[in-house]
Amino acid sequence: MNALEYAKQANGSFALPDACFKVKALMEDDDSTTEDFANVISVDPSMTSRLLQIANSAIYSFPGEISTISRAVTIIGTQAIYNMMLVDVAATAFKHFSTQSIDLKRFWHMSVFCGLATKNLAITAGIRDIERLFVAGLLQNFGELIVAKVSPELAKQCEAYSADILPWQLQQKVLGFTYTEVSAELLKIWQIPEKIILPIRHYNNAQKIDINKDVKVMYLASRLALVECHPEIFDYDDNVDAALCQSLNFSSGDLEAAANFATIETDNILNIMNAKFYG
Repeated sequence: MNALEYAKQANGSFALPDACFKVKALMEDDDSTTEDFANVISVDPSMTSRLLQIANSAIYSFPGEISTISRAVTIIGTQAIYNMMLVDVAATAFKHFSTQSIDLKRFWHMSVFCGLATKNLAITAGIRDIERLFVAGLLQNFGELIVAKVSPELAKQCEAYSADILPWQLQQKVLGFTYTEVSAELLKIWQIPEKIILPIRHYNNAQKIDINKDVKVMYLASRLALVECHPEIFDYDDNVDAALCQSLNFSSGDLEAAANFATIETDNILNIMNAKFYG
């Protein structure tokens, strides 16, 4: 099986909810109103509750309380609401997922950390629409769950990475593609905007191709996440590319600040989504 075939199998079980398509359609309709968005989302009270929790978290750092979806749309915008829905969908899709082939708590910790670090580095890099990069960082390794569900033995083989063979290198060796390629294919099927998919598809090649800031930032964030979750295996100096940092004018202090922010806020986000992540 190739990456697209894995993604198609996952889509059969975990299709994107109608609400996401409706919100996306409203975003493309110049005549849509704040209440139109609120009416679509509020049909699902549990999603509404989680979206408001995320809207009031450090991801957005709004000084006042956001107590309604209408206010959230007004304050943080329709794109941010759509992005938060994707975060909720990511957790919902695998709510009852269980496997012995991968460490789920490690997976979610690493994914949320990567999303938060990506967003923080994007701010430092002067990138606009930074919330989409939080979503991209969170979803970039979603393919791992898909492969673990469809081919648990292969996923277990991909867990045997080390300082000598990095996770994505081992995935390429075992599967013939990486987990991020599966993630990108599924998000394409789900009609997720290309600006979210592009950094996911390309960031593992950030050193080899002429790429944009989004890809570079996600590359660095993924390496910070790797060191965060496996400090006994991976070393900061060996995994963070100095040339990429220089191209973005990042100092070691910038990377440290991003890692510290992600470390602190990861637990907060996991607490909000805990029932979803762990069933």
